[in-house]
Amino acid sequence: MKISVVIPTMNEEESIGEVMDEINEALSGRDYEVLIVDTESTDKTREIARSKGARVVEEPRKGYGRAYKTGFEEAEGDIIATLDADCTYPASKIPEIVVMIEDEGYEFVSTDRLSNVSSDVMGMKHRFGNWMLKATMNLLFRTKVNDSQSGMWVFKKSALRHLNVTSDGMPFSEEIKIEAIRKGVKFDEVPIEYSQRKGEAKIRSWKDGFKNLFFLWKKRLGLV
Repeated sequence: MKISVVIPTMNEEESIGEVMDEINEALSGRDYEVLIVDTESTDKTREIARSKGARVVEEPRKGYGRAYKTGFEEAEGDIIATLDADCTYPASKIPEIVVMIEDEGYEFVSTDRLSNVSSDVMGMKHRFGNWMLKATMNLLFRTKVNDSQSGMWVFKKSALRHLNVTSDGMPFSEEIKIEAIRKGVKFDEVPIEYSQRKGEAKIRSWKDGFKNLFFLWKKRLGLV
């Protein structure tokens, strides 16, 4: 199976080269592609990514979910893996998760940052926010997810046809998991080592956190 690694970017020149190197090493010998979905970077993100072998897809419309929707449409692989461009997620874990899909029948595997995360990487404020969001999601949708906000997933592209993911913003991450579980896609979660980010953070902790929380209630009430 061909693997497509999809990464949204916006001014990630400090880290994208290292992320690309890790992907290329991890997937050496496999049939794969890397898609960089870039939203108006003004630095050297695109040039660095292309020099490392990535295909750059320009997406001027802003939004985390919008970037992923565009990347998924452009992906040529049978299996899609997602990563952030800031070196927080371990690309080295992708082959192990791909085996779960190829050999064990899973269709969607998400990753769990929270079980092993250190206080140096994620402070108490962010831990509490993540706990609140996962607890709300599990309560409202009767799921048993340990990390509702993780941005690293590996899944069969064919599973997307079952999922009605409406968000173009940060809630995309929780919504795609809700959809996978509710639609009966064979789902699992695996723990990962989450690392300190490189470069400028794009997430606005409180604002995005409340948006994600309100989105959960809106989805549960059928308003989205």
